[in-house]
Amino acid sequence: MPSVRRRFTTIIGWWVFVGFGSSMGLADERQVVSSPSPSVPEEWLTKAERTGFEETPRYEETVAYCRRLAEASSWLNVQSFGVSPEGRELVVVVASKDQAVTPQAAWESGKLIVLVQNAIHPGECDGKDASLMLLRDIAVLKSRDSLLDQVILLVIPIFNVDGHERFSPYSRINQNGPKEMGWRVTSRNLNLNRDYMKADAVEMRAWLKLWNEWQPHFHIDNHTTDGGDWRYDITFDADTHATAAPAIARWVKDRLFPHLFSTLPKQGHVPTIYFDPVDWRDPSKGIRSSGFPPRFSTGYVALRNRPSLLVEMHALKPYRTRVIGNYNLMVSALELLNREPDSLREAARRADQEVVVAMGNGGESLVLSVKNTEKNELITFKGVAVTREPSDISGATRTEYDNTRHVDTELPWFHETEAELSITPPRGYVIPAPWTEVLDLLDLHGVRYERLSEPAELSLETLYFAEVTFADRPFEGRIGPRFKLRTQSDQRTIEKGAAIVRLDQPNAKVAVHLLEPEGPDSLVRWGFFNAVFEQKEYAEGYALEKLARQMLDADPKLKAEFEEKVRSDEKFAADPRARLTFFYQRSPFWDERLNRYPVMRIVGPITTDPKARFEASP
Repeated sequence: MPSVRRRFTTIIGWWVFVGFGSSMGLADERQVVSSPSPSVPEEWLTKAERTGFEETPRYEETVAYCRRLAEASSWLNVQSFGVSPEGRELVVVVASKDQAVTPQAAWESGKLIVLVQNAIHPGECDGKDASLMLLRDIAVLKSRDSLLDQVILLVIPIFNVDGHERFSPYSRINQNGPKEMGWRVTSRNLNLNRDYMKADAVEMRAWLKLWNEWQPHFHIDNHTTDGGDWRYDITFDADTHATAAPAIARWVKDRLFPHLFSTLPKQGHVPTIYFDPVDWRDPSKGIRSSGFPPRFSTGYVALRNRPSLLVEMHALKPYRTRVIGNYNLMVSALELLNREPDSLREAARRADQEVVVAMGNGGESLVLSVKNTEKNELITFKGVAVTREPSDISGATRTEYDNTRHVDTELPWFHETEAELSITPPRGYVIPAPWTEVLDLLDLHGVRYERLSEPAELSLETLYFAEVTFADRPFEGRIGPRFKLRTQSDQRTIEKGAAIVRLDQPNAKVAVHLLEPEGPDSLVRWGFFNAVFEQKEYAEGYALEKLARQMLDADPKLKAEFEEKVRSDEKFAADPRARLTFFYQRSPFWDERLNRYPVMRIVGPITTDPKARFEASP
């Protein structure tokens, strides 16, 4: 294999520890990114290595390499965790020195369980090739075998297998290699990294089952950036905002981030926290880092009380640089987990316990979404020269990057957040039996519930939708509503067969996000309850004319209300159907379930059989 050092230009090693108001440091500018596996026997070179990091393997080649590794090492076991819509196996490689290749054996081992997933967006294949190298070095060459001392490693080499095989040179126009790669979405045109809550994709449903069975302590999701050019070759983040469990957020800020910022520059990398420009048209406005809605892996895993490390390699860096950087980042994270396994294990235990206690007792505010504040920190941004000039093609501004010229710019960095939407969770929820699709989703997410074996009277809060409108086009295959809410409290008898979702369980935050209509990725917002917005019974005009006269004769206050509306609302006065509907809506014939949310909040004591009590995960 040609020398990596000859193929690379020097990467400036100055880095900003953007770890929440701490410090900045200067690394040795002479450092270069070198191969983490300098002497690999020819038969164990990955396709990326054999081609000088010009090519990445297809699905069949990838799975065959994984199986060959497993044949050579008793530490590796290749398992199927599902089948894609086009019939391809979803494969996970389990790496364990103890041959703990089942969830039960893994938990009994006492080791941390780490899940690494790659190619959720198959064009972003850096992590796939890095993971193949890492599995080889751990289990076959054993140059990294210590990474399994305190860890059982699960690696999904390709998550979106069908999208991966939509393989061509014409996938990501703004990415620097490899020569050919897969497509962003699944064979059903769904973006898996928008699907964690609604779980429409077959692949996502298989992933949720895998997660529920193994219950990992730590998650890594490997990606490649879109966007502009700068000198940072690795960006990463994890949810440390108010939507994350405090114990997990502290572990990320106090343990994980400092470790990554300490080790990666020593290997020639220029890392920083994942960011977006405030305004692409005006870079002087700065950059921002924020929270993650649970439609994304990083936000979803946070709801499961675990840290998810989002990795974003820089698309414009050479493919060799990206793969090696991804490799080094995973090694760095695994070194920390092996060195301090108890710190994460304790943080996960506390996170589960705190959720069970807080949500079970009720009354505590829960943050559903966050937004950036105006507070910022001035940083030295490690950029490259940028030229902007009018374009005679687009009519807008044309941008050209020159990464041979380094430019340092003082910019504001917005990374502090505050609650955008908070609620006081109820004691639980009632889901009527007919809403089977919702109950199926709760099962997929590991949310526990009990069925009423007989009718029960409960203190409830019912939600009603008003001012309902819909988007004019689908997003991820669904049309979601916008709405306002009003509530009504009452005592109600719930029919046999309804599901009672108690919130004294580790997955309580998942339940709340799914079932609270205003949550950023609630089932209401994803269109699961659109049928309740449809009027199904109607009345003919002649019948309403008769009904209206009877109502006017019987109710002087209603008569005055109607006459005032005719006087004050010209649009209403000119609309015969609206005038008749005025009476229809106030009559016993009107559908009381129209615009009523079927899921009800339990606001009083749950007096049903408390046989299903929920303990924290081990």
